[in-house]
Amino acid sequence: MLSPKKQKFLDFIKNFITRNDRPPTFVEIMKGLKFSSLGTINWYIVQLESEGLIKRVKGSNGKRALSILEKNIDNRLPMLGLVAAGMPIEVFENIEYVDVPSKYINNENYVLKVDGNSMIDDGILDGDYIVVKKSQIARAGDTVVAILNGEATLKRYYIGKKGVELHPRNKKYNTIHVTTEDELYIQGQVLGVFREYN
Repeated sequence: MLSPKKQKFLDFIKNFITRNDRPPTFVEIMKGLKFSSLGTINWYIVQLESEGLIKRVKGSNGKRALSILEKNIDNRLPMLGLVAAGMPIEVFENIEYVDVPSKYINNENYVLKVDGNSMIDDGILDGDYIVVKKSQIARAGDTVVAILNGEATLKRYYIGKKGVELHPRNKKYNTIHVTTEDELYIQGQVLGVFREYN
């Protein structure tokens, strides 16, 4: 997985190409990302070239241009924001993309970053990334992203005697008992978890 700075650099190039139908120049990258040195831009390009994500090609004007390689597009999913594994927080939407194992590539899937430690007994740690499949259906025992009263939370889904229960996987946290006064919406099922090692 790319570091956040490399990912931001790559996303800038990709979004620029999408908007302008051509790759950015070094000067445009420098202005867009507020870099002070062309040497810094060259360093990022060399790094991304070595990872097979971009390639320098000859542009239509005979000058060098940048090309995004298909490998980058094929193994990425949109990251829609943060989800709390402790107390609920809002999901935010953005245009960031993260590399994921190819088995998770599907138009119905997306990535969230975990904030909190209420799911540590399931091996989901603070700062991990989860791959989520869009689904409004959950079975007992599924790990789900649930929208409870307008806020997102990551929990195990169960049906108790009095209704739906959202269970944390950390003894320090209490089960959330959903009442008839609550608004609950299942946003998706968790398919997998992965983390970035620095």
